[in-house]
Amino acid sequence: MIKLIATDIDGTLLKKDYTCPDGLMECLKNLENNDVKVVLVTGRMHQAAVKIYNLLQLNNPYVSYQGGQINTPEGEIIYQKTLDKDCIEKAIKWARENKIHLQLYTNDKLYAEEDNDFIKRYAKEQNVAYEIVNFDDLNPQYASKLLAIDFNNPERVTGWVNELKEKFPGCFIVKSTPYFCEISHVEANKCDAVKFLQQYYGLKDEEVLTIGDQNNDIALLQAGGVRVAMGNATPELKEIATYVTDTVDNGGWIKAVEKFVNL
Repeated sequence: MIKLIATDIDGTLLKKDYTCPDGLMECLKNLENNDVKVVLVTGRMHQAAVKIYNLLQLNNPYVSYQGGQINTPEGEIIYQKTLDKDCIEKAIKWARENKIHLQLYTNDKLYAEEDNDFIKRYAKEQNVAYEIVNFDDLNPQYASKLLAIDFNNPERVTGWVNELKEKFPGCFIVKSTPYFCEISHVEANKCDAVKFLQQYYGLKDEEVLTIGDQNNDIALLQAGGVRVAMGNATPELKEIATYVTDTVDNGGWIKAVEKFVNL
């Protein structure tokens, strides 16, 4: 019997235009009324995740920063894994040498060194504020994550992932969308975060359903006893799923709930 649903947001719960599929709010309320916990697990920063959390009227802990942080409904941080200063400095040097747009997240604020189209598009889509600084002047002691972006060339992003996995073997490197390469603490991933919550609630593997659509959700699905990929998911994610549901536009999330959750 499923007691916890750990779910990605973008392309899974929400459509590409960031709206809810028909019937989603009713489905979420029905799950809550039947004591099935729905936990958001997203790469978004906390200030962006909490807006979706409030929009969906949830009442459970939620995971942000690719698994690097878990907050309770009251806002208390119960799990946090961050990048250290040495890793940050090496990543900044790599980005500058290769003319790569890099975003840095610390103290739940978003920073970049250039006010270009990439940061403007990202901030608009995520509905978050940002600041332009010289990273040397900022001198962060830790970072929740780093994000390298190229909205023009997804293949370039794939190359970054492969390169950085060799450069930073002690970090978690993942392509979270076709345009995003994320760098975070090795334990700041969706699998470790969900496993923490599984222990937090005292649940068995078979009581946890995980569902997502992108390659950063491979770690998410690995944490579930039931592993669901959206119909619009990447081929790599579908390969490890135990079930492939319909697309987000066709209510795939709700259909997965109807199939696996006894309400």
